[in-house]
Amino acid sequence: MTASFTRTFRQAGLVLAVAVSFSALSSSASFAFSAEAQQMCTGDAFRLCSSEIPDIPAITACMVKQRSKLSAGCRTVMDRDLAEQAKVAAK
Repeated sequence: MTASFTRTFRQAGLVLAVAVSFSALSSSASFAFSAEAQQMCTGDAFRLCSSEIPDIPAITACMVKQRSKLSAGCRTVMDRDLAEQAKVAAK
């Protein structure tokens, strides 16, 4: 195998792991993020929290902790989703 193929295979595996993690986030009541947040934040999750994959609560905590370093789009949708979750929890 060539180094390029190995690198591509590894990156595909990481993409799959993040996709599965965010998918699980959206199906869990305590970590329910929208499909838009999953799409907007996947790159940030790799960049800032790859060491936490596949631990979903750890990824979420990392993303919240790293909020100031998130891309504008990710920060916007995460803030919106977290606000909606807080409203539901308050009921």
